[in-house]
Amino acid sequence: MWMLVPVSFTLKLLSAFLQPLGSLWSSLGALFPRLRAAFWLAGGKKSQQQRGRRKPRETSREDEEDHDLPITPTSVNYHFTRQCNYKCGFCFHTAKTSFVLPLAEAKRGLLLLKEAGMEKINFSGGEPFIHDRGEYLGQLVKFCKQELQLPSVSVVSNGSLIRERWFQNYGEYLDILAISCDSFDDQVNVLIGRGQGNKNHVENLQKLRTWCKNYRVAFKINSVINRFNVDEDMKEQIKALNPIRWKVFQCLIIEGENSGEDALREAAPFVISGEEFEAFLDRHKDVPCLVPESNQKMRDSYLILDEYMRFVNCRNGRKDPSTSILDVGVEEAIKFSGFDEKMFLKRGGKYVWSKADLKLDW
Repeated sequence: MWMLVPVSFTLKLLSAFLQPLGSLWSSLGALFPRLRAAFWLAGGKKSQQQRGRRKPRETSREDEEDHDLPITPTSVNYHFTRQCNYKCGFCFHTAKTSFVLPLAEAKRGLLLLKEAGMEKINFSGGEPFIHDRGEYLGQLVKFCKQELQLPSVSVVSNGSLIRERWFQNYGEYLDILAISCDSFDDQVNVLIGRGQGNKNHVENLQKLRTWCKNYRVAFKINSVINRFNVDEDMKEQIKALNPIRWKVFQCLIIEGENSGEDALREAAPFVISGEEFEAFLDRHKDVPCLVPESNQKMRDSYLILDEYMRFVNCRNGRKDPSTSILDVGVEEAIKFSGFDEKMFLKRGGKYVWSKADLKLDW
């Protein structure tokens, strides 16, 4: 019977169906540009947040899920001053400003970090003992241990400005003192930039080791392996000093700090290859406290706060700062830190870091 339906009637029927579809298509056509603009804007905002990272790679679903997880500032490095009395040629946090936060503001920021989950604070510089002859640092150390009750409070210093009176006043509040020592040869230290008149950097290191033992502060050594010390054998000296950890870093290039037109240092003459770094590590593999850190491990695995309490993102080979935690809070600022928590754990960033748990033979 349907075969007998006139052709004209069939065409009218098709037209009745097509008219609503045409209207729908027109509406969608008008909507598509708006949708495309919305997606483009969202992508633009995302790219701004990711500024300073390395070239994008293909991401897995696991990567995307990790990116959405909040970052806990378990261990934070606060470089509260850039000023220093040494001139190490490879320094990657140079004296580009002389700014230091007022003590009350620094304490406010440290409280924010504690509330966000911080367990360990490390004070560094520059040289942290240079400001107010170490009193500013001492007050921060005491505040973090006594008021905030942090499990671990540590300091990294070149050691040249530390006096025994500081230990007498603040030693009980300090868990770990790390002293930078790149060589046990005074001539090499001068070449690196750790020379200061007639003062002997190595002799001072031994004195500081004794003070740490007397005032119950765990002793640690940091060494940057570079062109001038890469062939040195430090096994016997390190074993004699017996630090709880010997952190051995590969010399790192940071644009704007020790490389480039705006840099105050030029680290290129100090750079060594990965193979040379591995050879140094192999030579010292029998030192039980050795903790090696290549450029890959070091670059993204530290939460670093600058003198304005801004997290600095080193993923693109330079230091791109966030907004200060004093202005936007920790949760917002830390999103731009570039922090790689997996690498932090892989390099042994979480360890027994409270002197109460170290059970040392003082």
